[in-house]
Amino acid sequence: MDYKSSGVDIEAGNKFVESIKQTIKSTHRPQVLGGFGGFNGMTRIPEGYKKPVLVSGADGVGTKLKLAQAWKMHRGVGIDLVAMCVNDVITCGAEPLYFLDYIATGKINQIILEEVIDGIASGCAISGCSLLGGETAEMPLMYEANEYDLAGFCTGVVEEDEIIDGSKIKEGDKIIGIASSGVHSNGFSIINELIWGRSKGPLDFLMNPHQLMTPTRIYAPIIRYIKHKVPILGMAHITGGGLVENLPRCIPDGLNVDIDYNSWPFPSVFHEIMMAGEIPEEEMKRVFNLGIGFCIIVSDEYVEQTIKLIGKDCWTIGKIVL
Repeated sequence: MDYKSSGVDIEAGNKFVESIKQTIKSTHRPQVLGGFGGFNGMTRIPEGYKKPVLVSGADGVGTKLKLAQAWKMHRGVGIDLVAMCVNDVITCGAEPLYFLDYIATGKINQIILEEVIDGIASGCAISGCSLLGGETAEMPLMYEANEYDLAGFCTGVVEEDEIIDGSKIKEGDKIIGIASSGVHSNGFSIINELIWGRSKGPLDFLMNPHQLMTPTRIYAPIIRYIKHKVPILGMAHITGGGLVENLPRCIPDGLNVDIDYNSWPFPSVFHEIMMAGEIPEEEMKRVFNLGIGFCIIVSDEYVEQTIKLIGKDCWTIGKIVL
């Protein structure tokens, strides 16, 4: 008996790692140290910080992977993986520094996994962070041959006295919502239930699977551009829990949010999901982003300037109340 006969092909793993070397190196910031293929990844903190604080986040893609594997659409979920981590890290004003990935699969399929890594590298390029390293685990007793799962880990850096923690938010401040690119990577357990047999109505969104599989929008470039131009008081990444549960995470105790759900255009895909599953409106608000993927809170006097800086696909969607 040997390792290969038990389902783990070391040579295939080494070949895969070699094949992605240049893709990974293409994401490296100037601060990256050392070569590729060691036991760890190293990077310097960029110059200019007086009291740098490291900010970390971890996430996955969830059951969106079920559809990615069924429909053979692997690159987009690599972008999703980066987006879900980076969008969390930037909510305090941090600059994304580096990203690590973990891929678990039943059998290494180089074509599939290269697509995933290409998506991860693309997400890192959009975010401005280095793909510093990762792990690919072949686990034949845990996953089917072409089945895989993903986890991601991002670290950013922020000057200690520039941390955006929501502590300055007060009654009357306004909430600016920035458009999502679609469903992002939340609510897919409901979508999978509908697709695999529990639909109560027509699945119109299946006429164009790409609208479900559009990668999660990465908001790092927008925040990088505006954070030193207007005083941002708080930020929220709208993931599982929707606006209802994510916005309160960035405001002080004793304050609440008043959201006007008629203040932005409601993407049709969410209406189609709601009709197909006969899902109550309140449940939709607690599960999906409903077209808003990221929120910025500013004082009333900076609303117009902030919207002008973002440029398009953003709206004043609510305010802070007692």
